Amino acid sequence: MKYLRSSIAALLLCLLCVSTTKLTYAQSSNPPAVSPQDFQVPSDQEIDLLRKDLRSSKKQIIAANMKLTDAEAEKFWPVYDQYTADLVQVNNSKYDLIKLYLQTYTTMTDAETESYMQKWGSLDESVVQLRQKYVPIFRKVLSARNTLLFYQLDRRVSLMIDMQLVSQLPLIEP
Repeated sequence: MKYLRSSIAALLLCLLCVSTTKLTYAQSSNPPAVSPQDFQVPSDQEIDLLRKDLRSSKKQIIAANMKLTDAEAEKFWPVYDQYTADLVQVNNSKYDLIKLYLQTYTTMTDAETESYMQKWGSLDESVVQLRQKYVPIFRKVLSARNTLLFYQLDRRVSLMIDMQLVSQLPLIEP
């Protein structure tokens, strides 16, 4: 568990260092206005490299905390790799939606904002459905406790990545 905390801290530090957008926090009752020029959209190549690094770091965190036997590891990692490949497909849609948001958040119509919210909700549902789909698959290769541990680790790391990502998106003006 100690390794998990230090690994997650390192992952978050990496995210902060690699990020190419500015972070804005309300530090007073009158936060400064945020202009679109304050945000630089990273290139697709930069995003792809960051995502590969994040997947690698996530796998290292899971490997360090799962304490699998050799027999379990031999069965677990191919399932994990397939799960990750399926999750990448959902995340591709998420990053496409984020790019669209960054390009249009200052000019979105009400209809476009409704569509954006629906798409974001659908992506969240897709992740939940994917996790549920894989529970019995992981259970075939892991004990119930190790399956739960995997999902706890997966969810913690994913939530931290998502929090870092969305905290850097500019808020839409009302």
